[in-house]
Amino acid sequence: MIVVRTLLVVGALLLVAAVLGLFDRPVIALWILITGLCSVIVYNTVYVAKLHHWSGLPRNRELPLGIGAWGQTLDRISRFMRQDALERSGTSAELERLHAAVDLLPDGLVVLDRFDHVQWSNRAAQRIHGIFGTRRPIDHFVRQPEFLDYLRANDFSEAIALSLPSQPGRVFSMKIEPTVDAFRLLITRDITEASLLEQVRRDFVANVSHEIRTPLTVVSGFVETLMEIEMPPQEQVRCLELIKRQTATMERLVEDLLTLSSLESANLQAETTEVAIGPMLQTLVADSRVFSAGRHKIDLTVDAVESVRGVSNELDSAIRNLLTNAVRYTPEGGSITASWRVVDGEGVLAVTDTGIGIAAEHLPRLTERFYRVDRGRSREMGGTGLGLAIVKHVAQRHHARLEIDSRIGAGSTFRLRFPKSLVVMPTRTQRPVSLADADADADADADADSDANADYAGTVSPSP
Repeated sequence: MIVVRTLLVVGALLLVAAVLGLFDRPVIALWILITGLCSVIVYNTVYVAKLHHWSGLPRNRELPLGIGAWGQTLDRISRFMRQDALERSGTSAELERLHAAVDLLPDGLVVLDRFDHVQWSNRAAQRIHGIFGTRRPIDHFVRQPEFLDYLRANDFSEAIALSLPSQPGRVFSMKIEPTVDAFRLLITRDITEASLLEQVRRDFVANVSHEIRTPLTVVSGFVETLMEIEMPPQEQVRCLELIKRQTATMERLVEDLLTLSSLESANLQAETTEVAIGPMLQTLVADSRVFSAGRHKIDLTVDAVESVRGVSNELDSAIRNLLTNAVRYTPEGGSITASWRVVDGEGVLAVTDTGIGIAAEHLPRLTERFYRVDRGRSREMGGTGLGLAIVKHVAQRHHARLEIDSRIGAGSTFRLRFPKSLVVMPTRTQRPVSLADADADADADADADSDANADYAGTVSPSP
């Protein structure tokens, strides 16, 4: 448009000068021609200079106003700039929202260029790696040899796991994902919990394998002995008794594993009933006396008749395991007391013994599967290492707290504290449970089950 208008103006000047020349006015024609051409040159030069000045800093300077042909051209440029500003504003807002969303991710994200310099990072990456600023090599922030080898190998098909000095005790997975251009995305993910779970799984498989392999070895050895060696009948009976004992150990282990599996997968709400703790304790204490076979004094104290809302067979399993452990780890002649009372609305079930006690450093890990303070003594007593894990799971499913107080040589106390919401007040008058009742029940059970004492002695928890 500017060129066309300029050519039209120059053409008009030439035409005017030519007409004046025909009428013998050459001086006037020349003067008009020169003045017109100079005006056109000055007009275009001024606006070219203004446009050149504005283009040096187009985002910080206002677009100059124009008249004539330059006015239309500058108006077009102005409209284009306004449209571009709107598009840039929308893009910036979208990019800010994207950055804000990425900043909320728990995984660290770092954009690297083809020289492995940091172009951008989210907050998680800045926190994990201590990244600040841009255009710095990533190895200024992540200096572990494993990562540097991974970066130089240029094989990013698999992630690497490593610990970082800036995050002690944590394990991170780091993986580089190439993009369609020369940039690459470094993803850092905290896998501490997953690593711990994997370690627990490996330990669990190893422990189960070990616990089953030991009795299987004994059983296999005695079976081979019976098959290959002639021995007196009484020796055969002794071997068969040992085989039976080891078989019972494996059976208890399988039962406890099934109980744990049931506790972890069952739905508590579907099975909840009102469980009368007093009668349950009577039965379990009587069973414990049978298990003890007179080697311990086992008492029962029930100071309240309230019931607990829960799952009867799970509560039975938890209390049975506490009582069985007390019998196992209390020397002959010691005493064991089971009690139930209500304190400030909470139901407190406690099992106290005068046994060997537990050192303080072992208390935090007692409820881990297969954790034993003394492995040799535990196997000698017939424990599977799962009893307190079962108690812990039952407590968690009933929103109860498991408290353990113990000192070496002074015995132990295990308490289950049930919240007020699960303690049910009696709706009718109930006769408190007395120690005489418990003794009578124990004597009756002992007479009725005299032939099954040996089999029961190995039972830690009921089958799920």
